[in-house]
Amino acid sequence: MREVNLPGETLEYHSVQLIRDEFLMNIQKFANSIQRTMQQLEGEIKLEMPSISVEGEVSYLAADPDTVEILEQCVINWLNQISAAVEGQLKKTPQGNGPLAEIEFWRERNATLSALYEQTKLPTVRKVLDVIRESDSLLVANLQPVLAELFKFHTEASDNVRFLSTVERHFKNITHGASFQVVLDTIPSMMSALRMVWIISRHFNKDERMIPLMERVAWEIADRVCRVVNLRTLFKENRTSAQHKTLEAKNTLKMWKKAYFDTRAKIEASGREARWEFDRKRLFERTDYMASICQDLYDVLQVMEEFHNIFGPELKAVTGDPKRIDDVLCRVDGLVTPMENLTFDPFSVKSSQYWKYVMDDFKIEVLVIEKEAKNFIDESFKTLRSAEAAFDMLLKFKHIRSREAINRQMMMKFNDILAQYCKEIDVVNKIFVQNLENPPLHKNHPPVAGSIYWERSLFHRIKHTILRFQEVEEILDSERGQEVKQKYLEVGRTMKDYEDRQYEQWRGGTEQVLPGLMKKSLLTKSSATNEEAATLEKGTVFAINFSPALKEIIHETKYLEQLGFPVPELARNVALQEDKFLRYTDGIQRMLDHYHVLLGTLNEAEAALLDDHSQELVRVFRSGYKRLNWNSLGIADYISRCQQAIGKFESLVHQIHKNSDDISSRLAHIESVNLFKYPVPKSDEDLPGVKEFFEHIELERARDVDHMVRWYLAIGPLLTKVEGLVVHTNTGKAPKLASYYEYWENRIYEALIRLILKNLQSFNSLVLGSVPLFQAETILTAPEIILHPNANEIDKLCVNCVRNCVEITKNFVRWMNGSCIECPPQKGEEEEVVIISFHNDICLNPQIIEQAVMIPQNVHRLLVNLMKYLQRWKRYRPLWKLDKAIVMEKFAAKKPPCVAYDEKLQFYSKIAGDVMRHPLVKDEHCIRLQLGPLASTVQENAKSWVHSLGRLLNESAKEELESLQEEIEDYRCVLPRPARGYLLTSHSICGSFIYQPVAAQHFNLLLFPFFFYFLSLFFSVSFLNKRPSCRNERWGR
Repeated sequence: MREVNLPGETLEYHSVQLIRDEFLMNIQKFANSIQRTMQQLEGEIKLEMPSISVEGEVSYLAADPDTVEILEQCVINWLNQISAAVEGQLKKTPQGNGPLAEIEFWRERNATLSALYEQTKLPTVRKVLDVIRESDSLLVANLQPVLAELFKFHTEASDNVRFLSTVERHFKNITHGASFQVVLDTIPSMMSALRMVWIISRHFNKDERMIPLMERVAWEIADRVCRVVNLRTLFKENRTSAQHKTLEAKNTLKMWKKAYFDTRAKIEASGREARWEFDRKRLFERTDYMASICQDLYDVLQVMEEFHNIFGPELKAVTGDPKRIDDVLCRVDGLVTPMENLTFDPFSVKSSQYWKYVMDDFKIEVLVIEKEAKNFIDESFKTLRSAEAAFDMLLKFKHIRSREAINRQMMMKFNDILAQYCKEIDVVNKIFVQNLENPPLHKNHPPVAGSIYWERSLFHRIKHTILRFQEVEEILDSERGQEVKQKYLEVGRTMKDYEDRQYEQWRGGTEQVLPGLMKKSLLTKSSATNEEAATLEKGTVFAINFSPALKEIIHETKYLEQLGFPVPELARNVALQEDKFLRYTDGIQRMLDHYHVLLGTLNEAEAALLDDHSQELVRVFRSGYKRLNWNSLGIADYISRCQQAIGKFESLVHQIHKNSDDISSRLAHIESVNLFKYPVPKSDEDLPGVKEFFEHIELERARDVDHMVRWYLAIGPLLTKVEGLVVHTNTGKAPKLASYYEYWENRIYEALIRLILKNLQSFNSLVLGSVPLFQAETILTAPEIILHPNANEIDKLCVNCVRNCVEITKNFVRWMNGSCIECPPQKGEEEEVVIISFHNDICLNPQIIEQAVMIPQNVHRLLVNLMKYLQRWKRYRPLWKLDKAIVMEKFAAKKPPCVAYDEKLQFYSKIAGDVMRHPLVKDEHCIRLQLGPLASTVQENAKSWVHSLGRLLNESAKEELESLQEEIEDYRCVLPRPARGYLLTSHSICGSFIYQPVAAQHFNLLLFPFFFYFLSLFFSVSFLNKRPSCRNERWGR
């Protein structure tokens, strides 16, 4: 979209464009010259030189027939090449419809013919031609016409290129210029240049050459207009830009024809030049038609602009029906839709009839829209929203271009505007009457001036409109206009009466009240609200005594003077001193805020400590609420004195607060000490023992108590420093600071209470936590299973640890009454030395007692749970409770079979295996119970029973074997031995039968003991890990 610039900016912009275009064209021209030079140097057509040497005299060469024959053949080839080149150039036509194509055509012909012509001037070629002429060859007759023709066409091309180069820059501006303005500026100078070519040139001074050239110029101008004025995009552009573009296109087309006839007239006027009698149809038929099309397009854009001027934001604001206006504008925008979608070329003369149909349809649709617009305006002016806006719109339509029919319709709507103005007067009067007693005020307006401002703003709403009506005399001179004017005057008089009444009431009240307000004191002692109750306990609360009524009078005076009312002299003087009063009130308010904030930073003890200094500060303030008033001249000095006194008091307060912060930091250090620093194990399995755990806590606690005592002892010197600041002594027992000492002693007591309570609660949480802190072992001391250390000892260690935690407060010695000096040791009964410390009070605190009792109880409960857990191991009690020797003796006396031994051995072996499968660690909150020693002891007892049974079985088997051996010996003695070769008798057979059952019986008796004895040895090896030598020894036995 083309931007619309100021005239100076447009001129500068076009100058820059011209310089740029000229530079680009010169660069292109230079490039073309280089290209032509290269073509001439290289030569598209090269004459083939003779293959023999032509050195020597011409006569000598002409006398040699062989040489002449060779040179004749060479000349024949040259003639053929030159004839073919000339014929080819004559057949060529310009490649394009524009004038630049004509120039390129002659340049190309000039380059080709120049190359040939320059080759004919070469020394070798000239000598060959001289030899041919000297030899009287028949080729001489054909040679001269060909060379003459080449020279003729080369001269023509060279002249045409030279003369056309003078108009090349103009042709390029027409073709590639940045805008139509460049083309408009170029056409007259181009025509003058063409006139010079017509006069001077030997070839372009004829109609057959000049008419085609000018026809090409006309085509280029028309083509440029076709490219720029594109109907598919023209109506989507900014309307002003599109109108400017079509107007420039039309002017360009007109300028082409005008420049031609102006130049033609100059030629005829000169009388010395050949006249231009060119075919006008060829030159101007298309451009004239296109100029008419551009005029039609300009008219279309003008119609659309007129409709948009009418149906603009002003009409929307007046009528209050923007939707209907938007619908009309949509129809207006739709007028150009057929033009955007044309199926023919509107700039073609052949399509003139089709274009006429399109324009006729456009004009008909415009008339329809005009009729609807007039109906809409008639309806809208019956329901106007604003008489002034409607009036402004009518005045505007007088001065802007719009549709004439609609404009006449609009000028007839002044009566509707007067009717609307009457309604507006009624609305304003209604608002005035309704809000008469309580008018709406602006944010910073006082009541009286604000009500007058409100009344005048209402009056201005109707006055402004009627003043605008006076610009058109015929409106108010009509009968309807007189009625409206009378109604306006009635409402205006009512508003003026209200304004005067408000002013008089204010003036009377101000003259009566203002002197008393100025005599009020600067300060007043304010009554305490709930928020100020705490501040009152620390010091007197003051408030600034600048009455709000005085502020209101100052504001009323300023605004009423601006409104043009005369104000009382005293009120004017007070208003003129407003800046001074603002400085005073601001300074006093900042001073009082500083004072109250300073008092707010004091606690009760500090307020009592600084009571004398506070009273001294109040004495400085006294003149502000006793003697000085707002007429006084010493207000600035008073504010300065008060600020100095507050600054001195603030310095003292800051020093006391600094010492208080030092003491508080020491108490915070004391309160944050951990009195139960237990040893942190390196791993989960490496827990400390019970005694190690509590001994580590006591050791760390002793170190921390030393630091705590040093922090405590540093508090006394800090309080002595405060004493020096307040009463200028350093005794540590100033009576003035007695309550201050008591305050800090209570703070120390509360810090110690929180210290002990926090540590006891923290330790109780550790006791009941899920992380074990220490471990205890379980050992077997027949006949009982006990802890090591035992439960009573663990309870005692815990109780001592808790008691010692509370007793660290014995290290904090109390101060003597009314001082910060420690109490010396006192002699009690039986010469006992008694140190008075905080312990006496802290140990009686119910919360501390509760926590101190709760921790041992929790530990005891954990130990009871562990002892209950150990009851599971009592099922193994027979292993160590029974007398093993007696039980074995009774068992052996029963002479049990081998199966009984087997059952016993398996029972005890199973116990030995099951014991080690039990968990060897039991965590009960903070206590870890190690069951490994107990399990090992039980296993050892079970294995000892296995060994005892094995020995008993061994002895029993040995006795049976010995008995069997004796019985065998007895049978051996009784039974007879048969002779060698002796046949068996019935007696011997009977004896053998007797021996067989006896032997079988003794064999079985011998086999079972050995079998079970082997089993007992196997279990002994598995669980007792006996040495191989012992097993071999027993197995041997």
